[in-house]
Amino acid sequence: MARGRIQKALSGFYYVNTGTEVLTCRARGKFRKTGQSPLVGDWVEVRELGGGEGFVEEILPRRNAFARPAVANIDQLVIIGSGAIPRTDPFLIDRVTAIAALKHCDVLVVLNKCDLDPAEDLYRIYTASGIPTLRLSAETGDGLDRLREAIVGKLSAFTGNSGVGKSSILNALEPEFRLQVGEVSDALGRGRHTTRHVELYHLSCGADVVDSPGFSSFETDELNLELKEHLPETFREFEPYLSQCRFVGCSHTKEAGCAVLDALRSGKIQQSRHASYVRLYEELKPLRAWQERKK
Repeated sequence: MARGRIQKALSGFYYVNTGTEVLTCRARGKFRKTGQSPLVGDWVEVRELGGGEGFVEEILPRRNAFARPAVANIDQLVIIGSGAIPRTDPFLIDRVTAIAALKHCDVLVVLNKCDLDPAEDLYRIYTASGIPTLRLSAETGDGLDRLREAIVGKLSAFTGNSGVGKSSILNALEPEFRLQVGEVSDALGRGRHTTRHVELYHLSCGADVVDSPGFSSFETDELNLELKEHLPETFREFEPYLSQCRFVGCSHTKEAGCAVLDALRSGKIQQSRHASYVRLYEELKPLRAWQERKK
């Protein structure tokens, strides 16, 4: 038996890096019976068959797991945004940061294409909200050293709306990747996504990164009853005020005596962050426990 980490899952095969080789593995049938599937990022026990092949026998305990993209044991989500074409809607970032908080996963916001637009509004929103935020340009290389420092020694999942430059950043960090980069449509203001599967890459600086499809992959699978019950706590800047509201069960959307709304009015909470909270609250509001059980 050997221990390793799944670095790619494709067409029913799992590519497990044991530290000495990458084994092409199938998963044991028992995983189908238990409803558990191996994920990229999983630490696993494999039985070697020879010839570079093997079977995934056991999935070791996970730190966390995401449904879409299907990844596990993520230390931090690196959310790529942009103030240039395509300009990132803050709600897309806030949606992912809420899911990350629920999964006990750190967040790093990276604003790319700053040679074209410094993304002042986005930078202001997230630095004021206490979320680590970096500005860089994959084109010029400015800011890449700060990004390397922020990801070294961690497994980070790179995500962001199509066209913001996830693959360009990975290529700039490690040019031999030669990941395919899509052009941004002038007419639509968004990119043609080029990442077709989830894959883990090891960087020479000592970081591990997962490249995955864009924000569209973080769909309703992650907007679940657990997030509904804990939504206020997933907005970190709300935390100091949650116990100060006048009424128990305050939704922090419109109630009198709401400490979160008081903080919003005094500028301690960013308007766009609270607007995203309300939008998520309304999306999750109809969800009932019986709907969760049907999944």
